[in-house]
Amino acid sequence: MSKIDMGNLGLSQRFITESTLYDSLYVGRVISQYKDLYKVVTENGELTATISGKFRFAVKTLSDYPAVGDFIMLDRNNDICGNVIIHHVLTRKSVFIRKAAGTSNDEQLVASNVDTVFICMSLNNDFNLRRLERYLAVAWDSRAIPVIVLTKADLCDHLPQKMLELNAVACGVEVLVTSSMSKDGYVSVKSYIESGKTIAFIGSSGVGKSTLINRLMGEDTLETQKIRNDDKGRHTTTRRELFVLPTGGVVIDTPGMRELGIESADLSKTFADIDELATKCKFHDCTHTSEPNCAVQQTIKCDLLPEERLANYLKLKKEAKYEGLTSKQIETEKFTVMFSEVGGMKNARKLFKEKKKKRHGF
Repeated sequence: MSKIDMGNLGLSQRFITESTLYDSLYVGRVISQYKDLYKVVTENGELTATISGKFRFAVKTLSDYPAVGDFIMLDRNNDICGNVIIHHVLTRKSVFIRKAAGTSNDEQLVASNVDTVFICMSLNNDFNLRRLERYLAVAWDSRAIPVIVLTKADLCDHLPQKMLELNAVACGVEVLVTSSMSKDGYVSVKSYIESGKTIAFIGSSGVGKSTLINRLMGEDTLETQKIRNDDKGRHTTTRRELFVLPTGGVVIDTPGMRELGIESADLSKTFADIDELATKCKFHDCTHTSEPNCAVQQTIKCDLLPEERLANYLKLKKEAKYEGLTSKQIETEKFTVMFSEVGGMKNARKLFKEKKKKRHGF
């Protein structure tokens, strides 16, 4: 039986090096999950896995559990004795997180170790710039590169106008236009995919994610349905799943997310235009609501910035608990959370200095 090329599945030297910290364990990657069971792939093939009791006891939040895209350490790479056991999750290089549905404050991990996030939005009923801003903010925060994929171009009669509207919010993000009716409608998407790379498809239900993945797979792997007349997409994908492409690389399909609750966001890239205008406001802590000489409000009055864009910016800041903070303060807040396990940024800097001294022998 031939071995599976784990390098094609994204197993880079970074993960290989970390895996050597765990003696007598084997590296694998999570490709799907159903309740407490995981389907994982190792160099010997696909296996069914569950997490160890010790792992379960140590979990603090939902995002600590293994997720689709994770590289994990297993007790073995065969199923001779039943389900394999997951003992560790290797450090994620990127993670796409949304706030879990309901009233809890839990966060839900959508996909991990992704290189590029394809934000899919159809050019008919699903076209929504405010929702796109929300997706972009979370995608930038994930540390993956976002790309906007506009689907169903064959159903749009005003493509130039749509592109103008999109360019005003897609700062520094590449936009691809595709059509499911055209045989080569997915070529621009295909150019992003190569061996060792992981692409995640996100967006509302029925926008064409599954159709694009089927084209890339070369077969109808996923069931597809159209958006209903009431503009509510049917949930064609019910859970996250990773697929290995015949031409190399992997893609992750995700359930349709019409509403995306924000747990954390990178607003500095998504709203770079507003942040630039904010530097010209009279007050450095301007809220852009009622202060005099507010450059953002002046730009809105001149019809050079949509009022809805500012409203969405303020809404997302509040939702991500960044209300009242400037962009610089937001970045500081994110680093503080990042280094909270070592006592905050101050202690992190101290640890870095100590390690540097040890490396140089003084």
